[in-house]
Amino acid sequence: MASDLEQLCSHINEKIGNIKRTLSLRNCGQEPTLKTILNKIGDEIIVVNELLNKLELEIQYQEQTNSSLKGKGLQSSRSISFSMLELFESLEEDYKDVEHLKENIPPHLPQVTVTQNFVNGSDLDPEEPVKVEEPAPTKKPPKEQRSIKEMPFITSDEFNGIPAYMKSRLTYCHINDVIKEINKAVVSKYKILHQPKKSMSSVARNLYHRFIDEETKETKGHYFVVEADIKEFTALKVDKRFHGILNILRHCRRLSEIDDISGYSQKLDMRAAH
Repeated sequence: MASDLEQLCSHINEKIGNIKRTLSLRNCGQEPTLKTILNKIGDEIIVVNELLNKLELEIQYQEQTNSSLKGKGLQSSRSISFSMLELFESLEEDYKDVEHLKENIPPHLPQVTVTQNFVNGSDLDPEEPVKVEEPAPTKKPPKEQRSIKEMPFITSDEFNGIPAYMKSRLTYCHINDVIKEINKAVVSKYKILHQPKKSMSSVARNLYHRFIDEETKETKGHYFVVEADIKEFTALKVDKRFHGILNILRHCRRLSEIDDISGYSQKLDMRAAH
């Protein structure tokens, strides 16, 4: 009897709790600010539902296409193997015919002879100098263009592994867009460094001398750019957001920073390359 009363009290208390939560949710829905948020959530749920329906239809279509292609693939492989067999037999017959002709050349056919034209010395004019044709100068093979290594993009797995405090509101595309611009600066800089000095314009020559002055023993053997290069060759803003992305790239081992030059250096780590 006591256990039945306890179960009844528990059931009644549960119902009362449900009623309280329902009234609380209804009151929240009547507030203007929360009502707008709930409406947006409802609209997004409808959109997601439509996308899921489209995805389901696309999956069904792909499954049907895949099954039909498998059937066609078996038929085409059989026809290809049969055609290759016919081609092999035809080539073998042609080879036998050529060998037979080679071994049974008719003796009455004229022999091929190599003739040489000699100039008679009496026909030469002693006063006219003999023209000697000079061999055409051999063209120098073009120099191989030096390849400029670029920073690989961040993968989705790497992006998911970045701590939330570092990402903040940055997206996967934001980070890779900055990598693209840094690569643009690196390529532009090292094209000038690899360019022959005679073909440089005055602007390129000034940049060349600046690049040489910025090199140190720490940057030797590494591709690097400084803040001036980013401003020179890209439209990026060197602001707080930009430096936050640099921290992420250092975290992902895409670049490292050298403190003995003004700015930062891009140091490609091949272990992180894909």
